Amino acid sequence: MPNPYVVKISIKAVKGECIAGHKVGDNWLIEGGKTVGGICMGAWTAIYPYVRALADGAEFHWAKDKDVVSLACPDAQNPVVFELRRLR
Repeated sequence: MPNPYVVKISIKAVKGECIAGHKVGDNWLIEGGKTVGGICMGAWTAIYPYVRALADGAEFHWAKDKDVVSLACPDAQNPVVFELRRLR
C-alpha cells in the first residue's frame, strides 16, 4: 500500500565538498512508496526513517513545523543538510 503523503527532499546546505556531488537546490520527491535515484547511500540510510515516518503521517514533537525535518548526512567532514517536507 502506498504511503498517504508525498515527501520532498531538498538540499539546504553543503559544508565542504560532497563526494556524491550533491549541491544546494537539488531535490527529489518520494511518492507512492518508491525510492528515487541519485541520493548518496550514506545520506539515504540517515534520512530514510524520517522520510518513511513523514510519508506515513508521523509528527516529531521536537520539530517546530510538524511537516518539516532537517537532517545532515553522516559525513562529519563534509555534511550535507537535507530538508524533508511532507506535502499535504
